[in-house]
Amino acid sequence: MEFEESGIGEECGVFGCVAAGEWPTQLEVAQILTLGLVALQHRGQESAGIVTSTGTNPPTFSTLKGMGLVNTAFKPEDLLKLRYGNLGIGHTRYSTTGISELHNCQPFVVDTLHGKIAVAHNGELVNASALRKKVMRHGVGLSTCSDSELITQLLALTPPMEELDNPDWVARIKNLMTETPTSYSLLVMYKDVIYAVRDPYGNRPLCIGRLVPISKLHSSGAGEADTEGWVVSSESCSFQSIGAKYYREVKPGEIVQISKNGVESLSVVPRPEGDLPAFCIFEYVYFARPDSMFEGQMVYTVRQRCGRQLAIEAPTDADVVSTVPESATPAALGYAQQSGLPYVEVLCKNRYVGRTFIQPNTRLRQLGVAKKFGALTDNLAGKRVVLIDDSIVRGNTISPIIKLLKEAGATEVHIRVASPPIRFPCYMGINIPTKEELIANKPEFKDIAGYIGATSVRYLSVEGLLSAVQGGIESHGKDERISSTTKTTRIGHCTACLTGKYPVELEW
Repeated sequence: MEFEESGIGEECGVFGCVAAGEWPTQLEVAQILTLGLVALQHRGQESAGIVTSTGTNPPTFSTLKGMGLVNTAFKPEDLLKLRYGNLGIGHTRYSTTGISELHNCQPFVVDTLHGKIAVAHNGELVNASALRKKVMRHGVGLSTCSDSELITQLLALTPPMEELDNPDWVARIKNLMTETPTSYSLLVMYKDVIYAVRDPYGNRPLCIGRLVPISKLHSSGAGEADTEGWVVSSESCSFQSIGAKYYREVKPGEIVQISKNGVESLSVVPRPEGDLPAFCIFEYVYFARPDSMFEGQMVYTVRQRCGRQLAIEAPTDADVVSTVPESATPAALGYAQQSGLPYVEVLCKNRYVGRTFIQPNTRLRQLGVAKKFGALTDNLAGKRVVLIDDSIVRGNTISPIIKLLKEAGATEVHIRVASPPIRFPCYMGINIPTKEELIANKPEFKDIAGYIGATSVRYLSVEGLLSAVQGGIESHGKDERISSTTKTTRIGHCTACLTGKYPVELEW
């Protein structure tokens, strides 16, 4: 909840679709792209865009972009202009670089020496400033301040060894990956294929799904011959809504080609020797939808483990366990299971109050959180409550909730946070307030319980979070997490916002 109210947000989500079999396809590619973006709406609400291609030679690209939520940005009549697409990519945006205007909306489309390409990007380049200067020195003008356009222009540059009439897109993508170590998951559409790319550290998520007939969606009998198309997405939660089966993750550093003929891994760009993967740990804590799969495990299950670990690290005498609806609910259930305390709901959320709700007078301003939450008095009157939240960022949104619960009759409110204190900014795709704004860096943090009005406040430790996340990762020696020489598990996650230890050296 704190993330939602504090301005912390994921940068964006990407989604792509390629129809299998004969073209022109009967598959409604534009509709699948739209539904895929709706499922990724939690990753960005500022703008949305879709680019489809006929996949012919030369291909015809059709573009649709708009501000706001997907259902606002795309009208049914507008989607008709995309109906001849055999493949396409889409994007939903939350800006960390580049202001929220239509010209920053992705996917970006540019002309290259060999034809048009479309690019959708999730992440933020750690060396964007230096790369911007480098591109401009090549005489390339940039029309936006988005580093996603920067990626598009870098891909358009011709590698030194490329033959004049034979574009080598793997070489171009590898050249990009040598220019910037992280953070990006990319979809690059060219002619009749989509290239799915993940940076060598695997900081941003990306996975592949297989479209199958609805009658075989929940059966094990759907083989390769039943494939109606391929999809690629920031999160697997989008697959259920479009009738796709989870296929696999794109590995860190991998370049995957997706065409009507299937999925082919073209190359894996390694990290510097000794460096661990650095998947963003806050995808598990907050950003991802709980029904998504990362690293062989469901996000919901990881959040439950965080709650159980929190109960081990920070027990307390109380009567009930509850949550701030609703991202912390799995952690609250885990805490209740581990502690043996009953789980009850103590807050009812008004889902129709927008984030930009205008408070026109002093009375409403003083009521504060009351516009968004109501207290379930029968569940908490006369009771000691353990309230689980996913984070406390600035500390200015949890305080009114505690006040609301006490006024409704709670005798004690113990805050338990299912993640460690956030102390450092993120430079890899997450919009975090400045270091000075974070409550964990303020003098008030020494008595945070007194500052926010709680009976007590405890956080999950960094070690506890890593244990909860990494304890369930499947390691069967079949992917890059296993060292081929030592056969030891190579698991790593980015905890920079918690520890200040960034996976790469930052460039300014």
